[in-house]
Amino acid sequence: MTNNYSGKMLLSGVLLFFSTYARAQQAFTLKEAVDYAVKNHINVKNAQTDIHSASARVNEIKAIGLPQINGNVGYTNNLIIQRVFIPAKTFDPSASESDVVAAEFGVRNSGTAGVSLNQILFDGSYTLGLKAADVYRELSQKSLTQTKQQVAENVTKAYYSILVNEERVKLLNLNIGRIDSLYRETKRLNEQGFAEKLDVQRIEVQENNLKIELKNVNRLQELSYYLLKFQMGMKTEESIALTDKMESIKIADFLPQIDQNYKYTDRIEYSLLQTQDRLGQLDVKNQKVGYLPKVSLNAAYNYGTGRPQFGDLFTKPWFNSASVGFSIQIPIFDGFSKKFKIIQSENALQKIKQNMNLLENTIDFQVKQGQITLKNAFETLQEQKANMDLAKEVVRVTKIKYEQGVGSNLEVVNAESSYKESQTNYFSTLYNVLIAKVDLDKALGKLYND
Repeated sequence: MTNNYSGKMLLSGVLLFFSTYARAQQAFTLKEAVDYAVKNHINVKNAQTDIHSASARVNEIKAIGLPQINGNVGYTNNLIIQRVFIPAKTFDPSASESDVVAAEFGVRNSGTAGVSLNQILFDGSYTLGLKAADVYRELSQKSLTQTKQQVAENVTKAYYSILVNEERVKLLNLNIGRIDSLYRETKRLNEQGFAEKLDVQRIEVQENNLKIELKNVNRLQELSYYLLKFQMGMKTEESIALTDKMESIKIADFLPQIDQNYKYTDRIEYSLLQTQDRLGQLDVKNQKVGYLPKVSLNAAYNYGTGRPQFGDLFTKPWFNSASVGFSIQIPIFDGFSKKFKIIQSENALQKIKQNMNLLENTIDFQVKQGQITLKNAFETLQEQKANMDLAKEVVRVTKIKYEQGVGSNLEVVNAESSYKESQTNYFSTLYNVLIAKVDLDKALGKLYND
């Protein structure tokens, strides 16, 4: 019984461990990493909050056109009642012509209660405000898309950086293994008197340099993972793994994209300017309709009373009153205020149109730059790959010559140094190709779409 219970507890513990580990470490493809980021990054969440605020702003503007109803309750205590001077003969025919009576005009306590209504019948600014509100909401939606694209760009570059570093780590480990083998062999030859101590020291220095470089790359890789998690909106203490590998990326497929056609409207920045242009046009119209009259309907229903004693307000009758009417506000002269507001709005609209022309030129340049950069990086990568393969072959041949006694240790060390340098150049160019691809996709407006 006890053994059975212990077995169940052990099994539960093992399952709990693996389930916790599975939750702790998440694996992501590049697409999954981007999708995670556009859902969890703080900048995206803030942009989504801005959309909710824009929606509330739209509803606020619409509410202005609905009936505005207000209630009111008031109480007044006339501490010193105003007096009205009336000829005394009005009340006493025998009184002198010069005598007056200072009669109190009003009562000490008065109360009012009522409700009022105001309804816009015509206001040009309100009508245009409704149109502008919808455009403003569209602008916030496009701002969200722009934020997502920026997040996708940062995540993609960070992801590629890790993949390239992984390949560097693999090759460095192979280099260290090969140099270590050469070091042990040379040391054995030195002990037998067939190699100088200097030969051993040269190889030892090279092996130490490779180990130092490996440590640096591993630290850089650790930092790259932190950067990726930051760009994804994850906490740095969370553990992640990348399921995409460098060999799964077909670099040759990048070339056909160099000659892609593009449209300015594919760029979210251009689309944002188009929306701002519509808002600018509405703003100009809004300033101009300020010259039109405004018409509104108003109505009121009230109860009121006045009594000498405060308690009478609650025991004596109140009297009702009602009114209905409309008002027309006609602008006549405002010191040319509207005129100058219109000039400012027209200038702001002109700047937007000029910025659109500037952005068109910028997009043309960025696309051409991206195409040339990617093509150059791709061709350089092919050359660096051939150079690296050649350096690898030189290492192989010089090592064989050294083992057969027809080559020097210095030749082997120099060949290894050249091979390592060619590897560094290759991976640097490989990263440049990947980043050039991301930059070109961004210039074409194809980096990320909802």
